[in-house]
Amino acid sequence: MLAYAIQRILLFAATLLIASMIVFAVMNILPGDAAQTMLGPTATPEAVASLSHKLGLDQPAPIRYAHWIGGALRGDLGLSYAYGSPIGPLIASSLAVSAPLALMAMAFAAAVGLATGVYAADRRGRVGDAIVMGASQVGIAVPNFWLAILLVIVFAVTLRLVPAGGFPGWQEPARALGALILPAVALGAAQAAILTRVTRSALIEALNEDFMRTARAKGVSRRAALWRHALPNALTPILTIMGLQFANLIAGAIVVENVFVLPGLGRLMLQSISNRDTLVVENGVMLLALIVIGLNFIVDIACAAIDPRLRASAE
Repeated sequence: MLAYAIQRILLFAATLLIASMIVFAVMNILPGDAAQTMLGPTATPEAVASLSHKLGLDQPAPIRYAHWIGGALRGDLGLSYAYGSPIGPLIASSLAVSAPLALMAMAFAAAVGLATGVYAADRRGRVGDAIVMGASQVGIAVPNFWLAILLVIVFAVTLRLVPAGGFPGWQEPARALGALILPAVALGAAQAAILTRVTRSALIEALNEDFMRTARAKGVSRRAALWRHALPNALTPILTIMGLQFANLIAGAIVVENVFVLPGLGRLMLQSISNRDTLVVENGVMLLALIVIGLNFIVDIACAAIDPRLRASAE
């Protein structure tokens, strides 16, 4: 297990380094100039050059990359060009909205997806299985922004059960959680549908294994065998998908956050791209990359702990 963990850690570090290079390169080949954007179209070339020098934008790309990575390793993410304030607090305040939203969406997706997936696998080939599979196909096909608008119309505008948008802040936890309910459902619905299908497929495959036939021959009921034996053995693909889903929920929340006017990381990134605030975008994208790669690392370790075959493959 230790050798497998060390191998995963080295892969984690290498992937993060490559991701940082790609993010920096992409942001530097995009059209537009931060200094020109900040000063406006009427600014003189001398003023643009002066501001570019002040911000360090006229330095060679390798030097700017080294300064960015060195500052990030020290915990200094730099200053936002557009806001004129440290980037760390900006991202932290945005993440305080996006992270709970992703957690709520993941909890919704896991609760619905696992329950319906187990139900469909237990009733394979019956009417209940067909209904669940049809509903999951619809859930995958429906765009989350359309579902978000529909939820606002029904539950906020018509029934007036929850707020239509905005975020009151965590000073009022009950209102803050209420403001995230509809966005979490809109964000997690498609993930719940995917998890339903993955859970059903993994369980059906496990139910056809020899150990299941042995358990049934010993007198274990089908329902007990499903929960005690099939589900634990089907956890590896389920955990893998859940790890990828959680990362995608944070990275893909930009549309839902804009529909519900939430001051999350996705909204901050969209505004920063519009303002050509490259440092904010680079740090925000790297944070998302860190979350995605980190979650994949955790899932790999968890799967290796569950399935000894994965540890043996690394030896």
